[in-house]
Amino acid sequence: MKVIFLKDVKGKGKKGEVKNVADGYAQNFLIKNNYAIEATAANMSALKGQQKKAEKEAAEELQEAKDLKDKLEKITIELKAKSGEGGRLFGSITSKQIAQALQKDHGVKVDKRKIELPDAIRSLGHTKVPIKLHHEVSGTLNVHVSEE
Repeated sequence: MKVIFLKDVKGKGKKGEVKNVADGYAQNFLIKNNYAIEATAANMSALKGQQKKAEKEAAEELQEAKDLKDKLEKITIELKAKSGEGGRLFGSITSKQIAQALQKDHGVKVDKRKIELPDAIRSLGHTKVPIKLHHEVSGTLNVHVSEE
């Protein structure tokens, strides 16, 4: 019997796949537990519609990430911190502080986990901070740390 998987089933198939499985397995396990539905013409066309919708949403998400990248390239975040001799900071500037400043000053919301800061900023001056916006799109943000 041909079925369309609604959820991932280990060893059998992934969500959205159409596979041929044993009739008893399909009726007694997959369909009964809502892991799959029978692959009728109506269900197949619904699956194609869902796949087209998912592709369209993925393309829109990618475009939004590219637009955000262009916007971030033009922005410079100004942060103030106390510093000692030689421009060394008392403490450090973290990705959380950068995300908060970006939200407050420019109205751009970026998750702090997407800011790829290997180590916190510990000195005064300009720093380029990479930001992962999408699995295909990465941007850089300019951060300027000045003395308080």
